[in-house]
Amino acid sequence: MKINIPAALLTAAVMPCTAVVAADNTKIGYGQGTAVDEKNRPVDAVQFNSRFGDLDAFALSEDENRIIITFDQGYENGYTAKILDTLKEKNVQAIFFLTGSYAKTESALVKRMIDEGHILGNHGMTHASLPTLCDENAKEEIMSLHDYVLNNYGYQMQYFRCPCGEYSEHALEIIKECGYKSLFWSSAYVDWNTDAQPNPAEGLKKLTDMAHGGEILLLHSVSATNAEILGDLIDNFRAKGYTV
Repeated sequence: MKINIPAALLTAAVMPCTAVVAADNTKIGYGQGTAVDEKNRPVDAVQFNSRFGDLDAFALSEDENRIIITFDQGYENGYTAKILDTLKEKNVQAIFFLTGSYAKTESALVKRMIDEGHILGNHGMTHASLPTLCDENAKEEIMSLHDYVLNNYGYQMQYFRCPCGEYSEHALEIIKECGYKSLFWSSAYVDWNTDAQPNPAEGLKKLTDMAHGGEILLLHSVSATNAEILGDLIDNFRAKGYTV
């Protein structure tokens, strides 16, 4: 399995954190919004790329033929193995954003992700909101997990997803100075509430209807619905002409 990360998301060598230039640290809660352009891309995601691309922060990729599937891995709820089975069956490579807790407690699944060619992303050692932290602690939140995964799995992560989607211009600068690219998303739905899971048929239709070129899809692996519909969703994306 292989995914060609678009030019805007090319590999960056991760280096020790260095000092950053002061910038606005107002906390912003990211959301892709509901308004879309003529290509079915969320307008807010397009504007995010335009505003923050120079800080290596992206909500869309530049490859209009591709949809990138990503999963946030806050904790294990028994569905990740099934998700990995489906990805293997469909020959799809995904990005899994790990928290420190997940990396420390789910070593078999993390090793399987690596062995099966998936990309590991950094979701923060403690899933803390970076704009609420001082610079030193924000860097520690990023680099302590980076070092843990490197030392325990021999894997060097290069993509960071802001916990809770909370960011600031200054936080994006810190992430970049730590050698990371920030990956947000252009499609998501309410899939994380394990007590109120989306109806599978409705969820499949919603995600299929939202499809667009350059999409970065955010899913949560704790979702029973996602585990059930993932194979059909991949088939639907491909039927629309997208590479997944």
